[in-house]
Amino acid sequence: MKKVIFLLCLLIMVGCKSKKAPAKPVEPTIVKLAPSQIDNSLKEKTYELGTRILMTCNTSKFKPFNTSEATPSVIQNTTQTRLTKTCLKFRLKYGAFKDLDLVEVIHNKTENIRIFRYKALYEKKIANKELRVTLNQDNKVSAINSRDWINVYKP
Repeated sequence: MKKVIFLLCLLIMVGCKSKKAPAKPVEPTIVKLAPSQIDNSLKEKTYELGTRILMTCNTSKFKPFNTSEATPSVIQNTTQTRLTKTCLKFRLKYGAFKDLDLVEVIHNKTENIRIFRYKALYEKKIANKELRVTLNQDNKVSAINSRDWINVYKP
């Protein structure tokens, strides 16, 4: 009899399921911002740093980043020799660099970074390149990379 009561109690406990609390709506971690929503000083800073790198292709002169502008890893990886190699490829394929056009800013709330997406304009019309300048929470450049332009942001 004790075994039967024990089994019944066990079945009742297994059969009763507690209701789960409704899940909190998940806040998107990536938010697209229009350039007009960004402080002008940040836009000018990223524009200046981006053009400084791409103008190296036209002038063959590069003013290195300092610690107030970029993180140590960016300073270490952005050297005259690395830029020269990249510039040779870009100049042959796309022509001379003209200007940058800020298209959008992506705010990644999880990592607390902002990614400035610039469309790089070159002499040849076939050039559809993007320059991404990433700022960390201290407003220092934490990454700079170039890739083929696509209209939709993909990390």
